[in-house]
Amino acid sequence: MELQLAKYEYSQAQRLAQKEYRELTAAGLDPHPLVLDDILEDYTVCSVQDIGPMEIPTGRIVGTKTSGRTSTFTRSFRPMASIDSEFGIKWVHLCAAHLSDVGIREPIVCFEYLGNFYVQEGNKRVSVLRHFDAPRIPGVVQRLVPPRSDDPRIIAYYEFMEFYKTSKVYTVQFRRPGDYAKLLAALGKEPGEAWDDTERRTFSAYFHYFELAFHSLKAPKLADILPEEALLMWLKVFPYRDLGKLNSADLRKSLATLWPDVVASVTESEVKVTTKPVEDPKSNIITRIISNTDQVRVAFIHPLRPETSNWVAGHEEGKTYLEGVFGSKLIAKSYYDAQTPEQMDTAIQQAIDDGAQLIFTTSPSMIRPTLKAAVKYPKLHFYNCSVNQPYSSIRTYYGRIHEAKFITGAIAGAMAQNDRIGYIASYPNFGVPASINAFALGAQLTNPRAQIELRWSCCAGSPQADFFADGIRVVSNRDVPTQDRIYMDYCNYGTYLLGDMGTLIPLGSPMWIWGKFYEKVIRSLMDGAKKDDKSTTPVNYWLGMDTGAINVELSDKLPAGVLSLAKMLRYGITDGKLDPFKRKIVAQDGSLKNDGTKIFTPDELLKMDWLCENVVGEIPPFEEILPIAQPMVRELGLYRDKIPAVKETTL
Repeated sequence: MELQLAKYEYSQAQRLAQKEYRELTAAGLDPHPLVLDDILEDYTVCSVQDIGPMEIPTGRIVGTKTSGRTSTFTRSFRPMASIDSEFGIKWVHLCAAHLSDVGIREPIVCFEYLGNFYVQEGNKRVSVLRHFDAPRIPGVVQRLVPPRSDDPRIIAYYEFMEFYKTSKVYTVQFRRPGDYAKLLAALGKEPGEAWDDTERRTFSAYFHYFELAFHSLKAPKLADILPEEALLMWLKVFPYRDLGKLNSADLRKSLATLWPDVVASVTESEVKVTTKPVEDPKSNIITRIISNTDQVRVAFIHPLRPETSNWVAGHEEGKTYLEGVFGSKLIAKSYYDAQTPEQMDTAIQQAIDDGAQLIFTTSPSMIRPTLKAAVKYPKLHFYNCSVNQPYSSIRTYYGRIHEAKFITGAIAGAMAQNDRIGYIASYPNFGVPASINAFALGAQLTNPRAQIELRWSCCAGSPQADFFADGIRVVSNRDVPTQDRIYMDYCNYGTYLLGDMGTLIPLGSPMWIWGKFYEKVIRSLMDGAKKDDKSTTPVNYWLGMDTGAINVELSDKLPAGVLSLAKMLRYGITDGKLDPFKRKIVAQDGSLKNDGTKIFTPDELLKMDWLCENVVGEIPPFEEILPIAQPMVRELGLYRDKIPAVKETTL
C-alpha cells in the first residue's frame, strides 16, 4: 500500500518539479540547487567547526556540496528523473519508508556556510521530506567559517554564531550587523543570555507562523526582503507576545498594513527631507473635509504640561495660533502627561475616539506609539516631532535651527573680546552638528580668530560654570522654545554675555514658532493634490526661516552695528539669498568640506557628522551620554544604528 502511494507522490512531486523548472528557466535563473564547491571558488574558509547532530531547518537547505546529482533536482529539491530510473526507484522506496511506521531515520550529512546548508549525503532524503513539508530534517553538520572582513554580511554572520551559541536557533539569518541584538532586545533577552527549551520552541513556532503570513503576502519587492527582517519591523509596533495571540488573518492584516514601513526599513530607503511644506499623500481627505465646510479636528499629544515644560508651552502657543487662523473650521485639543508607552497609547487612542483626524505627537519618545496608531488607522494623519525617521506611515517634522544659529554665531563673534566663545550643545542628534558648524561659521564671519569651545548638556559637568571660570564670556545655550521674549531676556536660553560679576546680558536667540509650522502643514493638507497612498518613501518636514517656522529674536542690548548686521543676515536667509554653508569650509581634521561652490543638500546637512576647524571639542560617544539623555540619542542620534540594543522591558 505504501509503495503504491509512494509512486503517486513521486508523480505529484515530478509534476511540481517540471512547473518549477519552467518558471525558473523563464526567469533566467538556474533551476537546480546551488553547489557549494562552486560558491567557494571565489571565497576562502578560515576554519571548519564540527556542529554535530542537529535539526536542520528545511528551508535553509539550499544546495549540495558537489555538482554530482544537481541536475536530478530542481532548486527546491523536487525530483526530475523518470520514475523508472534508478534515482526514481530509490526515491519511491524512501517515500514508502517515510509513509510507513519505519520512517526515514538516518540523518543527512551537510555543510553549513553563511547560514545555509549544502547536502553531502542524503539528497533524496531531503527531496522526500521537503515534498511532505517537513519543517526540520535531522542532520550532522560541519560549519565552514569565512575569514573576518568589513563586509556587512560577514559581520552579521559572526554575530549569528554568537547568537547561536545560546539560542541554538538557525531559522533567522540576518544580513545586517546589529539585527541579532535588536531581535534579542525585542524578545526581552540580553546578548549571551541562555535560552531554555521552552523559549526555543516558542520562538521557532512563532517565527514559522510569521513566515507563513509573510509568504502569503502578494507584495512588491517581497524577494528583496527576508521574513526575519520583516519581523524586526513588526516587533517595533507589536509586542512579541502578540504572535501567540493573533489569528492568521489578523497577523496577515497587521503585516500587510505595515508593509510600506517594512520596505522602507529593510531597503534602507532614504528619508525624503523636504524644506517646503508639500502635501501629504492623504491630503485629499482633508481637502474634501474643508470643501464640505466641515471642521477639521486636530489633536496634540504632549509628554508633559505647559506649566512644567517650556517645550510643551511652545507647542501650545502653536495650537492657540491655529485656532486664531482657522477659526471655526478647526477644533484643536491637547492631551497631556503621556510619558510611558502605555500613557502614550491611551492618549492617542483617546484623541482618535474624540474624532481627531490629524494628530501631532510632540516628542521623539512617542515615535513607536504614533507608528502603531498610524498602522491601525491608515486613513488618519499622524505627525511626530522628530527628525530622520525611516517610517512611511507617519510624517516627522522639525526645524532648520542651524539657519538661526548662523546669525547668533555672527553676533557672538562680534561680541567676544577674547576670541573665545562657549557653545552648549544638547544631544549628538541629526542636525545638531550642522547647528554647531553654522554657529562657528557665523562667528568666523565677524571674527576670523574666533574659537568655539564645545560642551554638551547631555554629558556630565557644569558647562556654564566651567566657561565662567575659564574666562569665556560669550555663551550659546538652548534655543527659545516659545515666542515669549522673557526666556531670552532672562538668559535662560539663547546667546548671552557672562558679566564679570556673574550677571547675564542677552544678545539673541533662535526661536521656534510652532504656530507657523503647524499652519504650513495644515494648509498643505488642504491645498495638496492626491498622491499614491502606497508610497514607501519616509518624509521629514524640515522647515526653516523662509517659512516663518524659525526666527531669530534679537536683544535691544546689542550694539547698533551688530544689530544691523544681524537683521541683514536674517533678511538674507529668510529671503533665500544667503546660504551659511556656501563658502570655504575646513573641518577639524584639515579636510576641505567646501571650496566655496558647493551647496549642501538638506540630507547632507541633517546627517553632518564633522565639525569645523574653529570648533574645539568633539561629538561625544554614546558611553559618555548621561542615562537620562540616552533614550533621546537612541532615537535620533547620529550613530543610532551602532548603539547596542537594550531589552524592551528596560526602555
